[in-house]
Amino acid sequence: MSAALAARRVGSDAARMQVHRDIPGLRAALPAWRARRARIALVPTMGALHEGHLSLVAAARAAADFVVASILVNPTQFGPDEDLSRYPRDEAGDLAKLRAAGCDLAWLPTVEAMYPAGNATSVQLRGVCDGFEGAARPGHFAGVATVCTKLFLQTGADIAAFGEKDWQQLQVVRRAASDLDIPIRILPVPTVREADGLALSSRNRFLSPMQRATAPLLHAALRRAAARIGAGAALRAVLAEEEAGLRRAGFAPDYLALVEAETLRPLDAMAPGMPMRLLAAARLGTVRLLDNVPLREAIA
Repeated sequence: MSAALAARRVGSDAARMQVHRDIPGLRAALPAWRARRARIALVPTMGALHEGHLSLVAAARAAADFVVASILVNPTQFGPDEDLSRYPRDEAGDLAKLRAAGCDLAWLPTVEAMYPAGNATSVQLRGVCDGFEGAARPGHFAGVATVCTKLFLQTGADIAAFGEKDWQQLQVVRRAASDLDIPIRILPVPTVREADGLALSSRNRFLSPMQRATAPLLHAALRRAAARIGAGAALRAVLAEEEAGLRRAGFAPDYLALVEAETLRPLDAMAPGMPMRLLAAARLGTVRLLDNVPLREAIA
């Protein structure tokens, strides 16, 4: 960040966050920043903000001169049997958190503004979105890729910050931006966790007290599996044992798998020298939890 822009950020303007709800208002706000040759970072969200989201804002602030955070509960990434109407919403609380975090502009488009009458275009991917969440939630990643592409183009952001908790989503967005030649850098931000290891998620509020006490076992299982596989234990046996343990604890696992980190190609064994990730999704009651951890070869 330039000295002039840094001074602006600590001045009175830093406390005044713009809020826009339509495309003309958003587009009118951006030229003044561009005239300063400022870098713009985008933080796409669906609201119900928590410390995980705010860590994205902090990372965006560190990487750019101005930060735009979007809030849209995006209907195109929800299936017919999913929780669109139940998804938590707290606009006033979200805006207060964004102001306190130093966000410069909140972009709150209506569904009608994002998908106007006659809208007929979507972004479809293959490969990276085919399995795991893509298989469990048909159409989900087309909705994610489409809305993120629109947000990238609407804001003209130079950088977009995404959390690593939704690892497959991160790779889908990277692939879409690369394939469509969108000049934006996707900035991954480490998962924020509770003290007991549970990854922060807006849906955690739907866990009962008993389920909340059980939920951290998913991350514990991933860490244990990563350590055992990295030390040379047989992959299939370890994953089967950990999945069985999750079932005994009350989870209904959807998947527990080792993948190539970038392509999400499933692996049957350790791949020396390749970035790898252990992915998991499991339900506790009606709440579906996602998590992942990196897997590295043990150092001899």
